[in-house]
Amino acid sequence: MFTRKPARRRGLVRSAVAALTTAGLAASGLVLSAGIANAADTLGAAAAQSGRYIGAAVVPNLLNDSSYSGTLSREFNSVVAENAMKWDATEPNRNQFSYGGGDQIVNYARARGMSVRGHALLWHQQQPGWAQGLSGSDLRSAMMNHVT
Repeated sequence: MFTRKPARRRGLVRSAVAALTTAGLAASGLVLSAGIANAADTLGAAAAQSGRYIGAAVVPNLLNDSSYSGTLSREFNSVVAENAMKWDATEPNRNQFSYGGGDQIVNYARARGMSVRGHALLWHQQQPGWAQGLSGSDLRSAMMNHVT
């Protein structure tokens, strides 16, 4: 007759208890998650409940993609232009300003009650080609002209 040692039996019992506990916690977590999902069905709604914003970086030419814009409109309550409001996009030629992409993002957001955040008016990675060879004082003058 085969008999198990008490220590081995205790180990099996502990393993079974651990497995049941893990399963129970997982099940209760699912119930908890379902309760939270009912309280706020989207990321934006969950953020708004505590007075916060949750946003996404937006590319204007993707706003016409229904999957992209659907997710953006459903899940977020704030947007920021990925690159459309940076120097190379807004002043592609010296003293010739273009706000088309930025305006498209702002109009999209306003129509849906979303906030808009700006960033990086000047940044080395989105410096327009015409500004890359400017001297220090000329570059400073061009930057001041751009932001004022």
